[in-house]
Amino acid sequence: MPHIVNSVPSTRAVVSCHVERPLDDDAWSRFDRLQRSRPGGFDVIALVRPPDPDFGEADEPWLERARAAAERAPFGLHTHWTSPTHARPTGGDPAARVRREAEWMRDRRLEPRYFCGGGWYTDDAVRATVAELGLVDCTPRTGVPSPGVLPTTHSLGALARGLLRPLPGYVHAYCHDYDLLDPLRRSVFLTSLAVLGGRAEKI
Repeated sequence: MPHIVNSVPSTRAVVSCHVERPLDDDAWSRFDRLQRSRPGGFDVIALVRPPDPDFGEADEPWLERARAAAERAPFGLHTHWTSPTHARPTGGDPAARVRREAEWMRDRRLEPRYFCGGGWYTDDAVRATVAELGLVDCTPRTGVPSPGVLPTTHSLGALARGLLRPLPGYVHAYCHDYDLLDPLRRSVFLTSLAVLGGRAEKI
Protein backbone atom coordinates (compact mmCIF):
# COMPACT_ATOMS: atom_id res chain seq x y z
CA MET A 1 0.00 0.00 0.00
CA PRO A 2 1.36 3.49 -0.84
CA HIS A 3 2.72 5.54 2.02
CA ILE A 4 0.12 8.03 3.24
CA VAL A 5 1.52 11.51 3.74
CA ASN A 6 0.49 13.19 6.99
CA SER A 7 -2.11 15.92 6.70
CA VAL A 8 -1.84 19.41 8.08
CA PRO A 9 -3.64 19.44 11.45
CA SER A 10 -6.02 22.20 10.35
CA THR A 11 -7.87 20.13 7.72
CA ARG A 12 -11.65 20.23 8.14
CA ALA A 13 -13.84 17.82 6.23
CA VAL A 14 -17.45 17.02 5.38
CA VAL A 15 -19.01 14.20 3.33
CA SER A 16 -22.12 14.07 1.15
CA CYS A 17 -23.85 11.70 -1.23
CA HIS A 18 -25.90 12.67 -4.27
CA VAL A 19 -28.94 10.40 -4.06
CA GLU A 20 -29.74 10.14 -7.76
CA ARG A 21 -31.78 6.91 -7.59
CA PRO A 22 -33.89 7.19 -4.43
CA LEU A 23 -36.48 4.74 -5.77
CA ASP A 24 -33.97 2.11 -6.90
CA ASP A 25 -33.96 -0.55 -4.18
CA ASP A 26 -30.34 -1.60 -4.71
CA ALA A 27 -28.97 1.95 -4.82
CA TRP A 28 -31.03 2.96 -1.81
CA SER A 29 -29.90 -0.08 0.18
CA ARG A 30 -26.24 0.79 -0.42
CA PHE A 31 -26.74 4.44 0.48
CA ASP A 32 -28.74 3.49 3.57
CA ARG A 33 -25.90 1.23 4.70
CA LEU A 34 -23.32 3.95 4.02
CA GLN A 35 -25.17 6.55 6.04
CA ARG A 36 -25.86 4.19 8.95
CA SER A 37 -22.21 3.09 9.16
CA ARG A 38 -20.82 6.67 9.40
CA PRO A 39 -17.53 5.80 7.65
CA GLY A 40 -14.57 7.56 9.19
CA GLY A 41 -16.93 8.99 11.81
CA PHE A 42 -18.65 11.25 9.27
CA ASP A 43 -22.34 12.01 9.08
CA VAL A 44 -23.12 11.67 5.37
CA ILE A 45 -25.26 14.54 4.08
CA ALA A 46 -28.06 13.17 1.89
CA LEU A 47 -28.52 15.43 -1.15
CA VAL A 48 -31.74 13.97 -2.51
CA ARG A 49 -33.50 14.33 -5.84
CA PRO A 50 -37.28 14.53 -5.32
CA PRO A 51 -39.57 12.13 -7.19
CA ASP A 52 -40.56 13.39 -10.63
CA PRO A 53 -44.26 12.77 -11.38
CA ASP A 54 -43.72 13.67 -15.04
CA PHE A 55 -41.74 10.42 -15.28
CA GLY A 56 -44.15 8.28 -13.28
CA GLU A 57 -42.33 8.49 -9.94
CA ALA A 58 -44.67 8.25 -6.94
CA ASP A 59 -44.23 9.96 -3.59
CA GLU A 60 -43.88 6.60 -1.83
CA PRO A 61 -41.51 5.00 -0.94
CA TRP A 62 -39.57 8.24 -1.57
CA LEU A 63 -41.00 10.00 1.48
CA GLU A 64 -40.30 7.06 3.78
CA ARG A 65 -36.71 6.85 2.59
CA ALA A 66 -36.08 10.59 2.66
CA ARG A 67 -37.42 10.89 6.20
CA ALA A 68 -35.18 8.05 7.34
CA ALA A 69 -32.14 9.76 5.81
CA ALA A 70 -33.09 13.13 7.33
CA GLU A 71 -33.41 11.60 10.81
CA ARG A 72 -29.88 10.19 10.66
CA ALA A 73 -27.85 13.05 9.22
CA PRO A 74 -28.09 16.47 7.54
CA PHE A 75 -30.49 16.55 4.59
CA GLY A 76 -30.50 18.54 1.37
CA LEU A 77 -32.14 19.14 -1.99
CA HIS A 78 -30.47 17.96 -5.19
CA THR A 79 -32.50 19.36 -8.08
CA HIS A 80 -32.58 17.58 -11.42
CA TRP A 81 -34.07 20.10 -13.81
CA THR A 82 -34.80 17.98 -16.89
CA SER A 83 -35.40 14.35 -15.88
CA PRO A 84 -34.29 11.69 -13.41
CA THR A 85 -31.37 10.89 -15.71
CA HIS A 86 -30.64 14.37 -17.11
CA ALA A 87 -29.74 16.75 -14.31
CA ARG A 88 -28.96 20.06 -16.04
CA PRO A 89 -31.79 22.33 -17.23
CA THR A 90 -32.84 22.34 -20.86
CA GLY A 91 -35.63 24.88 -20.46
CA GLY A 92 -38.05 26.44 -18.04
CA ASP A 93 -37.11 28.50 -15.00
CA PRO A 94 -34.39 26.74 -13.00
CA ALA A 95 -34.75 28.97 -9.93
CA ALA A 96 -38.52 28.47 -9.84
CA ARG A 97 -38.03 24.70 -9.82
CA VAL A 98 -35.63 24.93 -6.87
CA ARG A 99 -38.21 26.94 -4.93
CA ARG A 100 -41.01 24.56 -5.87
CA GLU A 101 -39.07 21.48 -4.81
CA ALA A 102 -37.91 23.01 -1.51
CA GLU A 103 -41.48 24.04 -0.69
CA TRP A 104 -42.76 20.58 -1.69
CA MET A 105 -40.35 19.01 0.79
CA ARG A 106 -41.28 21.44 3.56
CA ASP A 107 -44.99 20.79 2.99
CA ARG A 108 -44.21 17.13 3.74
CA ARG A 109 -42.35 17.80 6.99
CA LEU A 110 -38.88 17.60 5.46
CA GLU A 111 -36.53 20.48 6.06
CA PRO A 112 -33.62 20.60 3.59
CA ARG A 113 -30.63 22.50 4.94
CA TYR A 114 -28.32 22.04 1.94
CA PHE A 115 -28.56 22.37 -1.83
CA CYS A 116 -26.54 21.08 -4.77
CA GLY A 117 -27.53 21.77 -8.35
CA GLY A 118 -27.84 18.71 -10.56
CA GLY A 119 -24.99 18.50 -13.04
CA TRP A 120 -23.36 21.25 -10.94
CA TYR A 121 -25.63 23.79 -12.64
CA THR A 122 -26.24 27.20 -11.12
CA ASP A 123 -26.92 30.77 -12.21
CA ASP A 124 -27.54 34.10 -10.49
CA ALA A 125 -31.26 33.44 -10.00
CA VAL A 126 -30.65 29.96 -8.61
CA ARG A 127 -28.04 31.27 -6.18
CA ALA A 128 -30.37 34.04 -5.04
CA THR A 129 -33.23 31.57 -4.51
CA VAL A 130 -31.02 29.14 -2.59
CA ALA A 131 -29.91 31.99 -0.32
CA GLU A 132 -33.47 33.23 0.15
CA LEU A 133 -34.60 29.73 1.12
CA GLY A 134 -31.84 29.62 3.73
CA LEU A 135 -30.06 26.64 2.14
CA VAL A 136 -26.31 26.08 2.27
CA ASP A 137 -25.12 25.91 -1.35
CA CYS A 138 -22.82 22.95 -2.09
CA THR A 139 -22.80 23.51 -5.86
CA PRO A 140 -19.42 25.34 -6.16
CA ARG A 141 -16.57 22.94 -6.92
CA THR A 142 -13.72 25.00 -5.48
CA GLY A 143 -13.14 27.37 -2.60
CA VAL A 144 -13.61 27.25 1.16
CA PRO A 145 -16.70 27.51 3.36
CA SER A 146 -18.30 30.91 3.68
CA PRO A 147 -21.70 31.99 5.01
CA GLY A 148 -24.27 29.99 3.08
CA VAL A 149 -21.71 28.12 0.95
CA LEU A 150 -20.01 24.75 1.48
CA PRO A 151 -18.14 23.94 -1.76
CA THR A 152 -17.94 20.33 -2.93
CA THR A 153 -14.25 19.73 -3.65
CA HIS A 154 -13.36 16.04 -3.87
CA SER A 155 -14.96 13.32 -5.96
CA LEU A 156 -14.37 9.71 -5.00
CA GLY A 157 -11.27 9.50 -7.21
CA ALA A 158 -9.94 12.92 -6.23
CA LEU A 159 -10.22 11.99 -2.56
CA ALA A 160 -8.36 8.71 -3.00
CA ARG A 161 -5.55 10.47 -4.90
CA GLY A 162 -5.51 13.42 -2.53
CA LEU A 163 -4.85 11.24 0.49
CA LEU A 164 -1.41 10.46 -0.95
CA ARG A 165 -0.45 14.12 -0.44
CA PRO A 166 -0.85 16.67 2.33
CA LEU A 167 -4.52 17.60 2.46
CA PRO A 168 -5.73 21.16 1.97
CA GLY A 169 -7.37 22.99 4.83
CA TYR A 170 -10.86 22.05 3.62
CA VAL A 171 -12.25 18.87 2.02
CA HIS A 172 -15.82 18.18 0.97
CA ALA A 173 -15.85 14.61 -0.33
CA TYR A 174 -18.83 13.20 -2.20
CA CYS A 175 -20.08 10.20 -4.11
CA HIS A 176 -23.21 9.30 -6.04
CA ASP A 177 -25.46 6.53 -4.79
CA TYR A 178 -24.78 4.56 -7.98
CA ASP A 179 -21.04 4.62 -7.20
CA LEU A 180 -21.89 2.42 -4.24
CA LEU A 181 -23.25 -0.30 -6.54
CA ASP A 182 -19.73 -0.95 -7.87
CA PRO A 183 -17.75 -3.05 -5.35
CA LEU A 184 -14.40 -1.47 -6.24
CA ARG A 185 -15.63 2.12 -6.14
CA ARG A 186 -17.51 1.45 -2.92
CA SER A 187 -14.42 -0.08 -1.30
CA VAL A 188 -12.20 2.81 -2.40
CA PHE A 189 -14.65 5.38 -1.02
CA LEU A 190 -15.09 3.64 2.33
CA THR A 191 -11.34 3.15 2.74
CA SER A 192 -10.67 6.77 1.80
CA LEU A 193 -13.22 8.03 4.31
CA ALA A 194 -11.71 5.88 7.04
CA VAL A 195 -8.31 7.47 6.35
CA LEU A 196 -9.77 10.97 6.04
CA GLY A 197 -11.60 10.53 9.32
CA GLY A 198 -8.32 10.01 11.11
CA ARG A 199 -6.69 13.06 9.57
CA ALA A 200 -9.37 15.73 9.59
CA GLU A 201 -11.71 17.55 11.92
CA LYS A 202 -15.37 16.94 11.10
CA ILE A 203 -17.36 20.02 10.12
